[in-house]
Amino acid sequence: MFVPRLLVFDLDGTLIDSSLDLCNSVNATLENAGKPTLPHALIATYIGDGAAMLVRRALGDPGDLDSRTPEDDSGDSPFHRAFDFFLAYYRVHKLDNTRLYPGVLEALTKIGAAYPALPMAVLTNKPVIPSREICAALGLSPFLFQIYGGNSFPTKKPDPEGLLTLIADASALTATDVVPSETLMIGDSDVDVLTARRAGAISVGCTYGLAPHTLAAAEPDLSVAAPSEWPLLLGLA
Repeated sequence: MFVPRLLVFDLDGTLIDSSLDLCNSVNATLENAGKPTLPHALIATYIGDGAAMLVRRALGDPGDLDSRTPEDDSGDSPFHRAFDFFLAYYRVHKLDNTRLYPGVLEALTKIGAAYPALPMAVLTNKPVIPSREICAALGLSPFLFQIYGGNSFPTKKPDPEGLLTLIADASALTATDVVPSETLMIGDSDVDVLTARRAGAISVGCTYGLAPHTLAAAEPDLSVAAPSEWPLLLGLA
């Protein structure tokens, strides 16, 4: 059985179910901007490309929809005022309803016990500070040697910069030459599959997350139906 040298997880829709808190934060932002709220099912389809893109899509703002606008961009446009409100609101409410998916801690514990030298990390398009706070609050941090967010680099997933950086970080951590072909990128959307493909890593699609409907066209190398299946990828019963 192939044992990878690095495991990299997406956060929202892979490790955590954060949909309700994100949707509530978006609708609070829309109300603050004097706009009608949106159904949660619709907002959920906007999640995955970072907070700025989430707010732009909810506002129906066509500006920069195909760019990766930096999360810390400044300005006084309606978008920036809404974005600042969203960040402030979500910072307070990010853990109101957010929970780990069933089996996450058990799977990470089993992997860590069997392969204690195997580095695990998170690469998400969510801003890095709330990402790290959520990981700490939900007990994920002890398993992770690094957590990078959507504003950790000039680009976001599916650009491979973050994943390639984690591969370099893992090489430094283990004092060995970790290569992309020995890396698993585990996520629930086509964004994660494309990130892995562009870095030369192996993609694992999670069919239970926020955007599993995008996986079929992306064609991940492997698929799992639940976190409990992650250890199986490494040959663990």
